[in-house]
Amino acid sequence: MKKITINIILLVLAFGLIGCSSKSDDVDKVPDRSAQALYADARQALDNNLYQKAIQILSAIDSRFPFGPISHQVQLDLIYAYYKSGNAAQGIALADRFLRLNPTHQNVDYVYYMRGLINQSTEENLFQDLAGIDRSDRDPSASRKAFNDFRKVVDEFPQSKYAADARKRMIFIKSRLAKYELAVAEFYFKREAYAAAANRGRYIIEYFSPSPEVEKALEIMIQCYDKLALDDLKANAQQVLAANFPDNELIK
Repeated sequence: MKKITINIILLVLAFGLIGCSSKSDDVDKVPDRSAQALYADARQALDNNLYQKAIQILSAIDSRFPFGPISHQVQLDLIYAYYKSGNAAQGIALADRFLRLNPTHQNVDYVYYMRGLINQSTEENLFQDLAGIDRSDRDPSASRKAFNDFRKVVDEFPQSKYAADARKRMIFIKSRLAKYELAVAEFYFKREAYAAAANRGRYIIEYFSPSPEVEKALEIMIQCYDKLALDDLKANAQQVLAANFPDNELIK
C-alpha cells in the first residue's frame, strides 16, 4: 500500500511540475484572434469538459483583453474552470481579485459560491481516502472559509439560485467542524486536561447544535465535570443529555 501511494504522489507531483512550467507557454500558443472568437472556443472546451484547454484560452483572453466587454464573464468562467480542474490556488486568487475589483457586480453571489466550492474541495484528500484514514483532527481552516462563503450567499443573497445548495453545504460543513472540535476534546480528555476538554464540548453544544457530535460532546462534559468535582455543571449537562438523548447510558 505504501509503495502504491508513493508512486501516485510522485506521478501527481510530476504532472504538477509540468503544468507549472508550461502555463505561460500555453497562453502564448493561443492563436491571435478576436476576443469573441476565442471565447467561443473556450465555451466549446468548457462544454466538452476540456478544462485545461479552456483555462489556456480564457487566460489568453484575460491577458490580452483585460477591459473588453466580455472580461467579467471570462473571469467568471475561468474561476469555474480552475475549480473543475482542481487548481484551487488559482481559483481562489482570481475569485479574491474579482470580489475586490467588482464588489457590486450582479454575479458576485456566484463568485462567493464558487470560492466556497473551491475551499471545500481542498478538504478532499485522495491519498487519505485511498488509505481509509479518518482525519477528523486535521486543520479545518479551509472548511471554515467555505462555510463563511456559503453563509455570505445565504444571508446576503437569499434569492440567489445558489442559496439552497449553499445552505445544504453549510450543514455538511458544520458537521465537519463539529467532528474536529470533538477530536480536540477527546485529545484533551486523554491527557487529563479536563477543563480544556469540557470547554471544547461546550463549544460544540453552543455552535454546532444540532449535529451528531452533540451527544458525545455532552458525554465528555459530564465525565470532565465529574473528574473536576464540579457537581452542578455535571448535573446540568446530564439534564441536557437526558432531555435530548434519553437512551444514553450515562443517564440510566
